[in-house]
Amino acid sequence: MSAPTILAQADSGFFRDRSSSGDSCVANNGFCPDWIVHHLDRYVSPFWQHLFLVVVSVGLGFAIAFVLALVAHRRHRLVGPVTQVTGILYTIPSLAFFFLLLPITGRGNKTAIIALTAYTLLILFRNTVDGLDGVPEEARDAGRGMGLTERQLLWRVELPLALPTIIAGLRIAATTTVGLAALATFAGAGGLGDQMASQKEFISNIAVGGALCVLMAVALDAILLGAQRLLTPWTRVRAA
Repeated sequence: MSAPTILAQADSGFFRDRSSSGDSCVANNGFCPDWIVHHLDRYVSPFWQHLFLVVVSVGLGFAIAFVLALVAHRRHRLVGPVTQVTGILYTIPSLAFFFLLLPITGRGNKTAIIALTAYTLLILFRNTVDGLDGVPEEARDAGRGMGLTERQLLWRVELPLALPTIIAGLRIAATTTVGLAALATFAGAGGLGDQMASQKEFISNIAVGGALCVLMAVALDAILLGAQRLLTPWTRVRAA
């Protein structure tokens, strides 16, 4: 047998063994880097759907919590009741929340967004109230001395000084919601949870979906931290 023939047979056996190894990895639900590289495109649409659920839920939660916090800041007796209601919503198990809403709102984005929004309210409300309450009284007195009305005092003095605490709440809410949104698949809302649940024992699928969730959480946290630094330049000067 000639040398080229031997080499050709060896090469074909090598590639056949590699192919069998790859097939066995998938069949045994293992971690398959080759499979991941060739199937990354299947995660693009779920990634953007996941991000949509997170951004919309946190945005709606912030709008609701912000209004409630402003009202409670002026009427402090409301802080307790609002905290209790939002706290009760926060303690409802996520899967139970989705299944409770399904008969009312049906499968899809609406059910997922309502539940995810409800989970952000406690964090955002408490951080906004704490930020406003933490404004030094001297700053308020200085604003009143300049002739500012109560509304002007709120928007020009209190809210700017409360921004670091408010954005800290947004960061917590955003990163928490990224994880909870993975369960939105049970509400029929898609997202990265769809990929992990469809082949829940396939390690590669779970690894990629989980890694993308972590990447999304880190990116959102970095964006909010950057926004905080841009909106509160005086904190950088004070630190320097």
